[in-house]
Amino acid sequence: MAVIDDDDKLTPEEREAKDKADRSREVEEQAALPYSWKQELGEVDIAVPVPKGTRGRDLNVIIQKKKISVGLKGQEPIMGGELCKDIKVEDSTWSIEDQSVVTVHLEKVNKMQWWENVLTHHPKIDTRKIQPENSKLSDLDGETRGMVEKMMFDNQQRQLGKPTSDELKKQEALKRFQAAHPELDFSNAKIS
Repeated sequence: MAVIDDDDKLTPEEREAKDKADRSREVEEQAALPYSWKQELGEVDIAVPVPKGTRGRDLNVIIQKKKISVGLKGQEPIMGGELCKDIKVEDSTWSIEDQSVVTVHLEKVNKMQWWENVLTHHPKIDTRKIQPENSKLSDLDGETRGMVEKMMFDNQQRQLGKPTSDELKKQEALKRFQAAHPELDFSNAKIS
């Protein structure tokens, strides 16, 4: 069963207006969180504001494979809950900067997947709209960059319910073979 995406029915102007509205809503939702965050394919960095003068010993920070909690000792956590994806606990760290911001660095287990949110109960972002920094992508050698770009394309295609690059190649090969052999019946052919 094919997934029908309502965006496919929009005119370019309607799609642009919808994207702009979605992006505006997304920015507002993210700004309302008690922390800010950014990500690259392999990591997530979180900044949690705390009262000026806060020291490390005043904090209660818990980082687990699937959970995180950041807050002041004896108080409700400023942020806490289930992470949307697993992390490598041994490679994740936290520190306090300027006695006013707790910075948390999380290493993703799956370094080839964008996160939609940090905590499962918080608003999601549209990962199809993520534009990785070109400088970071261009820093990769040709083979690795090609692999990352292919994975990003395939991920986006899957989210849209469209064929991946490998599936497109198979479809193209079948079309070429059909054109070369019109005498054969391909009505029951399955591509796997």
